[in-house]
Amino acid sequence: MASKPTHEQAQLHLQVYDLRREARLRQARDWFQQNYHAETVEEAMRIAAPGTEGGTFFGMVIGYWEQACALLNYGLLNDDLFFETSGEFFGVYELVRPVLPQFREQFKDPSLLTNLEQAAKRYEEWSEQRAPCHIAVMREWMQQERTKAKAAAKA
Repeated sequence: MASKPTHEQAQLHLQVYDLRREARLRQARDWFQQNYHAETVEEAMRIAAPGTEGGTFFGMVIGYWEQACALLNYGLLNDDLFFETSGEFFGVYELVRPVLPQFREQFKDPSLLTNLEQAAKRYEEWSEQRAPCHIAVMREWMQQERTKAKAAAKA
């Protein structure tokens, strides 16, 4: 049974959602979903090099979701409400997951994106209870999309 969010959690949830609607962040989120398909740090640096618009967009997206997930992990947001209405963070995590260990090693920061990672792991468990196999199907679809994007980039 889902836990009922407090009034304060619901208000903060709406504020977090409202921030997603900011024009530049919306543009960054669109860019991220369409362009960020890295499986190595080298690919990530080519796609989203520091000092480029892609690098800025990458930072905006992961920064936003890391902060939102920190609020969630500290209990300031309600898990059930967040997971029911904010699945995008999981897609972002899935896209950075292949290179996350390499990023942590390269930047000597074992805690890099741990809020996003912790929330994604809880979401996966939460989702599996409510819709078994959903995550596996979503991962398969995302892999197909990555393959299509890479093929299109080569063409």
